[in-house]
Amino acid sequence: TGSSCESWAVKLLQVSTFAVDRGNFKTCDQSAFCKRQRALKPGQSPYRALLETLELSDSRLTLQLINDNNKVHLLLELYRLQGNMTRVKINELKPLKPRFEVPDVLIAEPPTEPLSVLSKDDNGVVLSLGAENQRLIVSARPFRLDIMEGPEVLLSLNSRGLLAFEHLRPTSISLDFSLPGVEHVYGIPEHADDLKLKTTELYNLDVFQYELYNPMALYGSIPVMLAHNTQRTMGIFWLNAAETWVDISSNTMLDFVQGSSEKPQTDVRWISESGIIDVFIMLGPKPSDVFSQYASLTGTQSFPPLASLGYHQCRWNYNDQEDVKSVDQGFDQHDIPYDFIWLDIEHADGKRYFTWDPHKFPQPKEMLQGLMDKRRKMVSIVDPHIRVDSGYKIHNEITSKDFYVKNKDGRNYEGWCWPGNSGYPDFTKPEMRAWWASMFAYDQYEGSMENLFTWNDMNEPSVFNGPEVTMHKDALHGKWEHRDIHNIYGLYVQMATAEGQIQRSGGVERPFVLTRAFFAGSQRYGAVWTGDNAAEWDHLKISIPMCLSLGLVGVSFCGADVGGFFKNPSTELLVRWYQTGAYQPFFRAHAHLDTTRREPWLFGPENTALIREVIRQRYALLPYWYQLFYQAHKTGMPVMRPLWVDYPKDTATFTIDDEFLIGSDLLVHPVTEEGSRGVTAYLPGAEEVWYDVHTFQKHNGAQNLYIPVTLSSIPVFQRGGSIIPRKDRVRRSSTCMENDPYTLYVALSPKKFAEGELYIDDGHSFNYDTKKEFIHRSLTFANNALTSSNLCPDCNFLTSSWIEKVLILGASKPSKVLLKMDGKETPVDFEFDTSMSVLTLRKPGMNAGADWTLLLQ
Repeated sequence: TGSSCESWAVKLLQVSTFAVDRGNFKTCDQSAFCKRQRALKPGQSPYRALLETLELSDSRLTLQLINDNNKVHLLLELYRLQGNMTRVKINELKPLKPRFEVPDVLIAEPPTEPLSVLSKDDNGVVLSLGAENQRLIVSARPFRLDIMEGPEVLLSLNSRGLLAFEHLRPTSISLDFSLPGVEHVYGIPEHADDLKLKTTELYNLDVFQYELYNPMALYGSIPVMLAHNTQRTMGIFWLNAAETWVDISSNTMLDFVQGSSEKPQTDVRWISESGIIDVFIMLGPKPSDVFSQYASLTGTQSFPPLASLGYHQCRWNYNDQEDVKSVDQGFDQHDIPYDFIWLDIEHADGKRYFTWDPHKFPQPKEMLQGLMDKRRKMVSIVDPHIRVDSGYKIHNEITSKDFYVKNKDGRNYEGWCWPGNSGYPDFTKPEMRAWWASMFAYDQYEGSMENLFTWNDMNEPSVFNGPEVTMHKDALHGKWEHRDIHNIYGLYVQMATAEGQIQRSGGVERPFVLTRAFFAGSQRYGAVWTGDNAAEWDHLKISIPMCLSLGLVGVSFCGADVGGFFKNPSTELLVRWYQTGAYQPFFRAHAHLDTTRREPWLFGPENTALIREVIRQRYALLPYWYQLFYQAHKTGMPVMRPLWVDYPKDTATFTIDDEFLIGSDLLVHPVTEEGSRGVTAYLPGAEEVWYDVHTFQKHNGAQNLYIPVTLSSIPVFQRGGSIIPRKDRVRRSSTCMENDPYTLYVALSPKKFAEGELYIDDGHSFNYDTKKEFIHRSLTFANNALTSSNLCPDCNFLTSSWIEKVLILGASKPSKVLLKMDGKETPVDFEFDTSMSVLTLRKPGMNAGADWTLLLQ
């Protein structure tokens, strides 16, 4: 036992060395307002509605509420919004001082629809919500709101009596929501936890060495929850930027009305430190409806430059220009494509952002030109803490313009961060954001060029010597305290940075900005990553639900540091992480200063080959990724998504978070267990078939499939009924692939049908939007004919790419194949694999932007 005790002690020591310092971060009990609010237990609400104060305009109802304990009046505003949404606002009728209302998150004031009163008596009022027999019931004593459809309650507010407003100095707020019939709720990132939600906190924090399966707050906060069951998907958007706690409890309640024995119910309580109650209830009913409803409020995922969907190589730090050159050459020597190389904080002169270390990076333009010659790009870090140094232009300008956040006594707020003593620009000021954007101009950011993009880190904001490693809550942003605006600080930093990149190109080029902190609306400005993870198997696993949760609430451009930021991964873990990351939206390897170097070729030729192969798979699929991001930008549909989004009635999918869909057509089940010999993947859809993309083997849906794996395996399946365009030629970067030909992978459904799309534009400018310069094709296989037709006849864009090959999976052998194009019919060469039922058409010779039909006879 001695040796086993010893190994146990060593293990404990290893675990404890990688653990968050919980003493830095508060629990609800240590957060005074949360403790006070939680001390209120469910019961009879002290609030009642004063029905005699009811006023109804065509789209807004106002009504006063009174707290019978302290006689304070609140004002309730109800709006029926276009697109099957309801907005509920509650504020003090006469606050001693104004309460903060979050600006800049909604893309516009949401359009309303008429509200009408169906009935009214002493007990309350019933309003019509128009759609499908939906009603909003306002009960007076005690005050509560119920949204009903027919006889069914969809959602209740204050049914547990937890509406609460603190007055005078503490100004916290609380409201409860009950969701009858709902067992599964999702969203509210960011947390290192399962997809299905638990009680949690939202407060953007720099959590060094964060723990897994823990409801602690992390770097970003999106106060949006999705509720889903087999009947309906709904959403709750709590628009508040202060520290927020979300209490979630699921139970079952007796359902005498329906006659069944029990019905699940989820109760949710939102508690925020300050501000008002401003909540949007998105009534679906389909998952896609909730995504478009939320997108109509806060905007869609920005459409990224194509190159940013390629592979990114990063570490803290590449030492100097020679190091960058040598890593860049290493990719060419080992025939591995990449698009971006990244520079962390050591590249700047003494951590003064917008500068270059004169000894390590004396010729930044020469370095950037070298990358540009190979059609590659670079990202440099620009953090929002500014070194307090009278010899630093950026600091001097912010000081002279009085743009720093203030202490409560009115002096500039200073805190400790990477450069030492630092000031924090007040990004809540539009004029500060405009100035910040102007700093990205080529004549201001010396040494920058058009292939240099930006990384905003530490923008929670991180303050090493501040409470919870962030800014003091009584710091001042104009007339508002930091406690009011905390969770939107990071959004503003990314907003101003993206605007700077757009302005430097005269409004022509799309930006690429990665942020660590985020809020609702951050999707409009770029990408997000999951922060400082560790080289551990559980961290690889958790990257899946973390990105799925972000996708559900609008942020599709998500990824995790491949290989883990802290510590050194085993070779097996590194390979498995590349295989997972290659199938997640943002694909970047990153590592801590103290880790050993881990460029892809440093682990022996056999592992280099495995990593090269999966990076090449990523590049082959770029046309599909790009088309999905176009769809996300247009509709709000998530790119990487849980299975239940596409199979909303299949209860087996509701808790799956170890596999995911990319769009509707690719199913990925990464290998995330050490030493794995096999995985069990769930293939959804009783009517579906799924094809292994590597072997073309066909499997039926609605089954758990055991898949033997080796270190080279990454289980990926294409849905029967889909057409996926790929570019299978290997190049050094995505930009080099611009004119390469396409291969169409046509996976037939059991009914011998398939459809897909092909989207092509210049890959980098806004011309797709401003000049309609793009190609958008519909691809359909039906009745033994594959047809390409134009989805945008008034668009104009020319491509020299052609269709090099067509693979039809699940096909029957034809006697001949004809191409119909421009009124002519020409025969096409083909091969048929009888054992796998795969038909291959070689060099059919159509331009990717043309109308054509391939006939199988």
